[in-house]
Amino acid sequence: MAQYSRLEVANVMRETGMVPLFYHSDINVAKKVLKACYDGGARLMEFTARGDFAFEIFGELSKYAQEELPGMIMGVGSITDAAAASLYMQLGANFVVTPVFREDIAKVCNRRKVLWSPGCGSLTEMAQAEEYGCEVVKLFPGGIYGPDFVKAIKGPCPWTNIMPTGGVSPTEENLSVWFGAGVYCVGMGSKLISKDVIANEDYAKLKNDVKKALEIISAVRK
Repeated sequence: MAQYSRLEVANVMRETGMVPLFYHSDINVAKKVLKACYDGGARLMEFTARGDFAFEIFGELSKYAQEELPGMIMGVGSITDAAAASLYMQLGANFVVTPVFREDIAKVCNRRKVLWSPGCGSLTEMAQAEEYGCEVVKLFPGGIYGPDFVKAIKGPCPWTNIMPTGGVSPTEENLSVWFGAGVYCVGMGSKLISKDVIANEDYAKLKNDVKKALEIISAVRK
């Protein structure tokens, strides 16, 4: 069961400004990635459930976070139906991220007061998601829409909290444009947790990259 309410999760998203996301089928690698991100200052992690038996990895990772990484909020991504959302919430998911907006997922998450962040690509979709209780909308794929799209949305709808995923990289140039456009936080995957880092087991670099990204976000928000 979730350890954090949807409002608590939304607040941490705003405070840190970044949600790292990744998937790996090896629980030992997954733990090392999670620990490096945690040591770098991240307090949220989206485990993208894209492989066979991913729920087993997530369950172990969720237990590890609860026992060893105080304050780390575990969530799950790439969820496409209510049954999967329910399963992962039972395994400790504190937030659910989806590639599309689905009413069935909204209902099961709202029933447990768990934050859900649906992938939306239009103002109409975002408004519908908010009508179903969405606190943070995922702009996906972010790289296709870009910061100008966010800025345009925030004009008529300044209350809409947008988290772009895709097209986000841990550089001052990139992050300053996104946050300048008014994003609530950003989701960052392979640009932060790269294949090379995992292949070389360079978790010290990952820790430092996370730390630097969070520092940049803090600076560009001022």
